[in-house]
Amino acid sequence: MNKRALAIRHVAFEDLGLLAPLLAARGYAVEYREAGIDDLGGPVVQTADLLVVLGGPIGVYETGKYPFLSEEIAAIERRLAAGRPMLGFCLGAQLMARALDCRVYPGPAKEIGFAPLTLTEAGAAGPLRHLGAEPVLHWHGDNFDLPREATRLASTPVCRNQAFALGTKALALQFHAEADLGRIEAWLIGHTAELAAAGIDVPTLRAEAARVRTGLHTRGRAMLTAWLDAAGL
Repeated sequence: MNKRALAIRHVAFEDLGLLAPLLAARGYAVEYREAGIDDLGGPVVQTADLLVVLGGPIGVYETGKYPFLSEEIAAIERRLAAGRPMLGFCLGAQLMARALDCRVYPGPAKEIGFAPLTLTEAGAAGPLRHLGAEPVLHWHGDNFDLPREATRLASTPVCRNQAFALGTKALALQFHAEADLGRIEAWLIGHTAELAAAGIDVPTLRAEAARVRTGLHTRGRAMLTAWLDAAGL
């Protein structure tokens, strides 16, 4: 029987990206659950061999506007409490922090574009070592406090908590190590209002994605592979 990976998706174009073929190569059947549409409170979220919580343009704290967030946070909390493998990107990382009873709040500035991370000692000793000091894709405006049980792995000047781990089974990343930059146009279209509001020049961002694509994909795959290995997946 195939192993099963479940991904919670908030917008159609923010999918598993580079992670999908890595999972397929390991014998995982991949399923998506659409946040706000599909039931997230049932056993399927808890029983999957791996849960991946993907990014999106809403805030964790906007439960009044988006009531499904409460159900999603509760499901993540139960899975973390059970020690089941989980990976979160951007909004997914913020949801993991909130499920661990941490504040999530607007940061001092939007962080959109390509910039390097500063790895902590723990980050440099683990899967994130494969990213080195090269730029990664950032696309968020919210920050979170570090969960008490977690280990900080990386920072940037405007976001101290860029990544954290809970042992080897749970990893939360504010940045998009999973993004397939060959499909960056979907992001540029889907986030056009956010880019305009932030004063981001779309042609410049597109050109930068093309410049870093090959190297970033290589490093991203290596990092994700190392985490899957460390998590026993």
